[in-house]
Amino acid sequence: MTATPSTALAARPAPGADAGPGAPLLRVENLRVGFTRGGRTTDVVHGISFALEAGRCLAVVGESGSGKSVTARTLVGLTGAGASVTADRLELAGRDLTALRPRQWRAVRGAEVGFVLQDALVSLDQLRTVGNEVGEPLRLHRWGDRHRRARRVLKVLAEVGVPEPGLRARQRPYELSGGLRQRALIATALALDPALVVADEPTTALDVTVQAQVLDLLAQTKERGKAVLLISHDLAVVARLADEVCVMRDGVIVEAGPAEQVLHRPRHPYTRTLVDAVPSEHTRGTRLSSVPVTLASHHGVTARERAGSAAADATVPVLEARGLTKRFRGPDKVDRTVVDGVSFSLGRGRTLGIVGESGSGKTTTARMALAMLTPDAGEVLLDGGPWSSLTSQGRRPLRRRVGVVYQDPLSSFDPRWSVGRVLADAIGRAPARVPDPRARAVELLELVGLGPEHLDRRPLRLSGGQRQRVAIARALAPEPDVVVLDEPVSALDVSVQAQVLDLLGDLQQALGVAYLFISHDLGVIRHMSHDVLVMHGGRVVEHGPADDVLADPQHEYTRGLLAAVPRLTTPGGP
Repeated sequence: MTATPSTALAARPAPGADAGPGAPLLRVENLRVGFTRGGRTTDVVHGISFALEAGRCLAVVGESGSGKSVTARTLVGLTGAGASVTADRLELAGRDLTALRPRQWRAVRGAEVGFVLQDALVSLDQLRTVGNEVGEPLRLHRWGDRHRRARRVLKVLAEVGVPEPGLRARQRPYELSGGLRQRALIATALALDPALVVADEPTTALDVTVQAQVLDLLAQTKERGKAVLLISHDLAVVARLADEVCVMRDGVIVEAGPAEQVLHRPRHPYTRTLVDAVPSEHTRGTRLSSVPVTLASHHGVTARERAGSAAADATVPVLEARGLTKRFRGPDKVDRTVVDGVSFSLGRGRTLGIVGESGSGKTTTARMALAMLTPDAGEVLLDGGPWSSLTSQGRRPLRRRVGVVYQDPLSSFDPRWSVGRVLADAIGRAPARVPDPRARAVELLELVGLGPEHLDRRPLRLSGGQRQRVAIARALAPEPDVVVLDEPVSALDVSVQAQVLDLLGDLQQALGVAYLFISHDLGVIRHMSHDVLVMHGGRVVEHGPADDVLADPQHEYTRGLLAAVPRLTTPGGP
């Protein structure tokens, strides 16, 4: 029996099937994918159907585990070891893809279907030049001679907007910026001008301007008559490019239709949940997630209580930077200034958002605020007193007052430690001795929406959202005044991101903790921040209340960032 998206959609044709007069380039009917390991088969895609015409973009959206990436890899013959693939129809330009053998798939990939993955740094061979990488499909498919291939490489690099293609072709991927690497990866996929381009999360974790450039490039590909299948969990990105949308959950399509309808008038509750979870200027002060978070009673001393008991002056910033400057020496022995005269102040219980592109200096600024880097000039003050200028020994008693949450908590956890041990280590830095560390660890887990059953688990056994919650619990364990959050939600699915942002807001309100929030996502910054600092080339180009900076930017760089932000709108839509 063929699985149907939902009762409301059961009688509707697959999206794209009636989009134009010609037959669809890609037709998928009742696709099922399972994996067999240890004699046990697990189905991950349950009878999905869709179609895609040339010159159009179909977006398949959903969260981790929905089956969207498995679907994408199946369309290029890379489902993986132990996979079983069945379909009533799985056709590209009328060709039955289910009948292809591995050698035949190699003839299809690159020539008929281009595949773009999310992480170009991983996907590209770091030991080969960019020119050799882009030219590899040409060589494998025996396209032209060596001289023609070299000319084609330069041409396609130029077509995807790589400046100085002759120079870039001689460089290796690690020598390029993230945006140039992603363009090179797209050039590799387009080298043989395939009819279909499958792009699996091609813009995740990219700066907003680079993301806009990649989306423009894919839009141009579509305008040249190519079909684009976009896999993404980012609905704002989807809105910028897609003609039609399929929403996947747990291996089935729960909603499908024109992008304008699905994104602005969703029928399925899950789609509505995804749409409502997108942070923006319109969501500040509201909850993004439908999942309630009940904060446990906090028996520790809050930052607000500490400030009150000390009769602290509310006008004194809890964290202040004065003229921070930092230089690094590159491999060419040349010193480069990466942070240049940065100043800011952060009040108790408030959030300062720092935005900027890769290389703007925002993470280096955060590391100086944490006293993990020593400024070459300037200083950081904590509650009006010295912080960055202290010796390591002098800073040790104050260290607990500044916590940190990173983008990837897994890399900051000892994989051998259980969650309980991670928290016990942090609890040991609290201002007063805790009589029952295990009970305090349970309290911290409950504070972030987890339970005592997580204490004995290791980080690898947790989901991404659970790991980030544990990271937040660890940061709060020593009862800090300030928490520095460096891209804390950029790698999370939209609904998990919503839950974590709601949690951070609830914790700030309950504990009076201040946040220094680093992000390239202006939607997240708009939702979370009271004040915003915009960095470019190591300098502060704009700074002020969030409403002023983001609603009426004065600097052209800020205006450019805001113009590049994808929004939940479609061409001709609301």
